[in-house]
Amino acid sequence: MSKSLLYHYFPSKEAILFAVMHAHIGDLLEVRAECRTVSPTQERFLAITKSLLRRYAGAADAQKVLLYELDSLSAAERTEIVGGQRRLIDFVEGALADARPLLAKDPARLRVSVMLYFGMLNWSHTWFDPSGKVSRDELARTVVETMLSNEE
Repeated sequence: MSKSLLYHYFPSKEAILFAVMHAHIGDLLEVRAECRTVSPTQERFLAITKSLLRRYAGAADAQKVLLYELDSLSAAERTEIVGGQRRLIDFVEGALADARPLLAKDPARLRVSVMLYFGMLNWSHTWFDPSGKVSRDELARTVVETMLSNEE
């Protein structure tokens, strides 16, 4: 595709960035509908993690754009993308609270735990080798075991 053809569909580089981010966050948000009815709660948290990791597969470039280029968007576009991120964070936070009821009683620690969870997933594209000895589903199970192992 030529640059001129690309700019026929997108008026600016920022519009391309927004389209990439919007599509990626939209894909990640589909996890909510896919996993909402899975039970019991720990299995639901595992299903969410597997689903997110499957969506991150092959989306390293989109994930990098989302992580590094948010400030390149207009205020309105940034608000829309951040709103999607917050909906995803809130969904995962609810699932983690259900799986770890004692943690749910401490909202500050719960939020820190959720952000650590996303830190594990969001950066897996930099080091995880899906053709290695550990499968993506095994990685998901390890993440979940780590997140659920601290219940007092």
